[in-house]
Amino acid sequence: SFRCRAESGSHSMDKSITLPPDEIFRNLENAKRFAIDIGGSLTKLAYYSTVQHKVAKVRSFDHSAKETDGDPLYEISVQEEITARLHFIKFENAYIETCLDFIKDHLVNTETKVIKATGGGAYKFKDLVEKKLKLKVDKEDEMTCLIKGCNFVLKNIPHEAFVYAKHADSEFRFQNTHPDIFPYLLINIGSGVSIVKVEAEDKFERIGGSSIGGGTFWGLGALLTKTKRFDELLQLASKGQHTNVDMLVKDIYGGAYGSLGLTGDLIASSFGKSATTDKEFSKEDMAKSLLHMISNDIGQLACLYAKLHNLTRVYFGGFFIRGHPVTMHTITYSINFFTKGEVQALFLRHEGYLGAIGAFLKGAEEDNPNQYSWEENYAGSSGLMSASPELNPVQRARSGTFDMLEMDRLDRQLVNLPLLQDPTSYIPDTVDLTEDALAREYWLYCFEEALDGVVKRAIASQKDQPEAVERAEKFRQKYRHKVQTLRHQPFAYGSLTVRSLLDTREHCLNEFNFPDPYSKIKQKENDMALKYYLKVVTSVEELSWEQRQFTLVKGLLAGNVFDWGAKAVSDVLESDPEFGFEQAKQQLQERPWLVDAYNQWIERLKGPPHKCALFFVDNSGIDIILGVFPFIRELLVRGTEVVLASNSGPALNDVTNSELQILTEKIAAMDPVIHAALKEDRLALVQNGSSSPCLDLSRLDKVLATVVRERGTDLVIIEGMGRAIHTNYYAMLSCESLKLAVIKNSWLAERLGGKIFSVVFKYEVPSKAQGQH
Repeated sequence: SFRCRAESGSHSMDKSITLPPDEIFRNLENAKRFAIDIGGSLTKLAYYSTVQHKVAKVRSFDHSAKETDGDPLYEISVQEEITARLHFIKFENAYIETCLDFIKDHLVNTETKVIKATGGGAYKFKDLVEKKLKLKVDKEDEMTCLIKGCNFVLKNIPHEAFVYAKHADSEFRFQNTHPDIFPYLLINIGSGVSIVKVEAEDKFERIGGSSIGGGTFWGLGALLTKTKRFDELLQLASKGQHTNVDMLVKDIYGGAYGSLGLTGDLIASSFGKSATTDKEFSKEDMAKSLLHMISNDIGQLACLYAKLHNLTRVYFGGFFIRGHPVTMHTITYSINFFTKGEVQALFLRHEGYLGAIGAFLKGAEEDNPNQYSWEENYAGSSGLMSASPELNPVQRARSGTFDMLEMDRLDRQLVNLPLLQDPTSYIPDTVDLTEDALAREYWLYCFEEALDGVVKRAIASQKDQPEAVERAEKFRQKYRHKVQTLRHQPFAYGSLTVRSLLDTREHCLNEFNFPDPYSKIKQKENDMALKYYLKVVTSVEELSWEQRQFTLVKGLLAGNVFDWGAKAVSDVLESDPEFGFEQAKQQLQERPWLVDAYNQWIERLKGPPHKCALFFVDNSGIDIILGVFPFIRELLVRGTEVVLASNSGPALNDVTNSELQILTEKIAAMDPVIHAALKEDRLALVQNGSSSPCLDLSRLDKVLATVVRERGTDLVIIEGMGRAIHTNYYAMLSCESLKLAVIKNSWLAERLGGKIFSVVFKYEVPSKAQGQH
């Protein structure tokens, strides 16, 4: 552990550091550039590194040689790919020397000769940093760094901002990121208070401030209670009763004072009783009174500035806040009081990192990090701790020691789907497990149960690699640890949802180099399904129009049964790999379905054809080949253009864009309708920018958004349990939409009032478009 290696340092390390440093300072040998933010008590280090990891690539065989029946459809090769990652680490200043030594020993090929530094401690530690790292310290303006960091997290981390509600089931209520984060007010409460209005990426001004801030609380608190430790002061405050020290309205008027609109228990005078009362006051009560006095003062200032500049989004940060429940609660309370609930006090999950992120961005301007989208890597990030001091002082200390955030650079910029009715109120996830304890218990149990199967599948996908077993074991430990953390702290990474549990699992698999455990299964299923394609298409063509539409929808639903992500199905597929398309149709619930808008859909189809349909596809094999293709073929024949949106990267057995390219070529070679549509560009394949079994319509590949606009898309089809039930079930679109799925989980089916293999067929027309048909 770190401790053993660190004893040689100038002071022996704190007992709670048992993390091996290579887990903290990951990937240091590939670090390219650094930034550091040294505060009064915490140091935040940022660095950018390149990560080599394996990706599974598919490519078509060269079929010019004579084809044999036994040939697979395409080859899968595992290649090394290099991606960019940002690392942020937070630790107490006491460890700065040990950490710098560790970094010095592991720095191999950093390109830069400079380290960007910000924060009050940057002067104090300048020589130490320069001496240890042999890098020149380059000071950056603290405020600029703070704002840059703030913009960056608000843009790239969907559940960054939260409202703090002390008495609710879940203390943290996360806000969905607005597509437009500006303008906002940032109130930074350090020793003093700075109030900054931020209007654009590089446009901000300090519009006000106060000398009565965190330093005042600390300083006066030290004088009153004789404790010099900030955390201890807060601990005292959380146990105190301010009414013993403060004079309330009722103490002056003997009751509420109606004509001024004052309630009796309002503070009329902070510390007012101490002038007239002869008794001693407890430290707890004095600390609490002081905390109220300062929080209310800041709250009132914040409100006046927000009103003056007409801003409703107000973020609070600085060491005074630092995730402490008592300060978040008092600030929230005073903002609510002074604005009568019109302004919400917002806090940030990665508040402590803003300066370091900003300093890093200043140093990396030539790489232009802002032209990419980034995502939080759940495998390498610590997550938000519940900081309630009374709950768990040990955990408080532990989380204060080392905390990490990692972000991966995505290949593409992510934007909103232009067809969202109101991007600002769109919430991808159907159920917030942070707030729904029953659902949370069930899904955490579910993912734990499934873990053995995933580990087996991962090993099987790399039979030729003897160390795969060891890596799979590490994956198991890491994911199990994440699930246990989330059981105690559901809010660790923002709202807990089925989507975040799935994404965390994908991140952990990638971490240990299992980029696509299902690649071979997908290949086999695609191969098998292609053999039946013509048979399905021919049998459909013989039916009458009404029957044909119903058979195509049933085919789409039956195809959706084939999902290795669902335990009920993977059990069947394991024991009976021949489980076929026709049997799947038998499994489906008879009409009326659980959600059944089929009649409305048929009526609509009797009208004019849609201009362009955007179809978010789901699984490989039977689903895409025998379900989706015959269905979109019919749309093409009607005269509707079709865009198939598939995942950019692998997740479970979802079909990826590169696999879909090959499948489409194969189908086009058999089917003149598809062939012609491709040639005339009436059928387009576009990647959606995601590697998740679920779908966030506010983070889609920019290219897809452009295609949607240019083609005048007027129908969106979302298929599958992950994309249409766990996410987007309530999504409101500005054009017609079909959401369809087979529910392959009995708990979820019961919760929705059905049984396993119940069908959801939701056809929605936005209200303003209803008059047209």
